[in-house]
Amino acid sequence: MNEGFRFSDYFVPGRDVTIEERRTSVLEPAWEALRSKQWIKNLFVLTPLLFARELQHPHQVLKGIAAFAIFCALSSAGYLFNDRLDAEQDRQHPLKALRPIPSGRLSTSLAMGMAVALAVIGLGGAFALDLTFGLMASAYLILTLAYTIRLKHFVVLDVMVIAVGFVMRVGAGALAIDALPSHWLLLCTMLLALFLGFSKRRHELLLLNEGSTQHRPVLEHYSPEFLDQMNSIVMGATIVCYAIYTVSEETIHKFGSGNLIFSVPFVIYGLFRYLYLVNIRDSGGSPADTLLGDRPLAISIVLWAAFCAGVIYFH
Repeated sequence: MNEGFRFSDYFVPGRDVTIEERRTSVLEPAWEALRSKQWIKNLFVLTPLLFARELQHPHQVLKGIAAFAIFCALSSAGYLFNDRLDAEQDRQHPLKALRPIPSGRLSTSLAMGMAVALAVIGLGGAFALDLTFGLMASAYLILTLAYTIRLKHFVVLDVMVIAVGFVMRVGAGALAIDALPSHWLLLCTMLLALFLGFSKRRHELLLLNEGSTQHRPVLEHYSPEFLDQMNSIVMGATIVCYAIYTVSEETIHKFGSGNLIFSVPFVIYGLFRYLYLVNIRDSGGSPADTLLGDRPLAISIVLWAAFCAGVIYFH
């Protein structure tokens, strides 16, 4: 099942296997295993660039882009390790069973080699960029591995660990450009990530039904009603915290304007739209796919970012 490329798969009597076929048979599943769509989560690394008013400084932008690339490498290393460890459980999932490692299209040895290489390259680049950023990147990778090995089996804590990972992305992005992120911004990130995490658990629970615990044992301790309650709490808290952030004395003094409050409707619509997709469209299994696949949600996020940039840089 996990033998990866085999000559016999392409051997047909009277025909030679071309170099292109061999290369394609490895490169396509290897690239797919990196889960490049999930790199959109690492855009949180770039949020300090916007809110620290550093977008007009090219050298800071380059540091931010480098930090983003480093976290893409580290997150892909984590995905490879996770898929290798969870291969058997993923085969119980109608969608995850199609991933390169569970489906056997990518050998486990090659996957682990890629994971180690990406981790080494990512951490090396992180420490080359900045010592404190390197330490934060190391802590993020350790947290990712701890989640994959053990922490994902603890109810509620599993989602909280995912949320901490998002907060660490924002913190690392701030360290990369030597900026100090707002405590409100970190709190909003934490709450938003909790909302996305509980939505994902709800989707998995309903999609797999009775087979949910075979794929992810911790789902035994969740129920749709409990997850709906949790989502209501964290969604409301996210809106309130963001609204307070926009009108706080610190924010108004920093940006010289109180107009950031008018970005709140974009946040409310985005959260309500996502909740609609989760509860009515049975989406939410992958936040990245949900965002990329729903135009109204994507437009609301782009408009929010554009409005915030206008207030912060052109007040």
